[in-house]
Amino acid sequence: MIIASPSLSDAIMHFLLITWKIFFALIPPVKTGGGFPAFFIALGLVGAITAIVGDVAELLGCVLSIPPAITAITLVALGTSVPDTFASVTAAQGSEYADSAVGNVTGSNSVNIFLGLGLPWVICAQYGLSIDQPYEVPAGKLGFTVFIFLICSVITFVILTARRVFVGGELGGPMKSKVLSGVICFILWFVYVILSVLDSLGIIN
Repeated sequence: MIIASPSLSDAIMHFLLITWKIFFALIPPVKTGGGFPAFFIALGLVGAITAIVGDVAELLGCVLSIPPAITAITLVALGTSVPDTFASVTAAQGSEYADSAVGNVTGSNSVNIFLGLGLPWVICAQYGLSIDQPYEVPAGKLGFTVFIFLICSVITFVILTARRVFVGGELGGPMKSKVLSGVICFILWFVYVILSVLDSLGIIN
């Protein structure tokens, strides 16, 4: 039996991710119980990691005196997206088509928005009714951030559609198209963060 020597990048990634590998080794095999134990345990671990990363990001923002709005769209959003990023990479590498990777991204954001907002609102609203105190949260500057996010999202889906037409697939393809698509997506993210931060600081209206 021949064991291939890992490359330098493989060795670095292995030691960087060794904690997560040990952590997720608690997941039972997918053949056990029809895969349900593996699904629910993996879901719970991902939720725990997301909660830990989110709390650490909020604590870091508090220590650095970063406004909550800026912390939410930078540190918290970036930290809680790490599990989704690796899941999308795994889906892209293991699937014949890019539907799994793109679906994971859109599905994850849908869960974060609809469930992450809807469930707390329902709980708080019911609690408010139980103590005869209406549950109200003052409106902030979320409108501008959502507007910028919507524009960047539409541009991203236009890029994916154009790649399907001209390249033959949402992911992969010639090196130039891959690099160009990746750079544009990174620029869109930077534009979203910068404009949202400037709006939160009151520099732009």
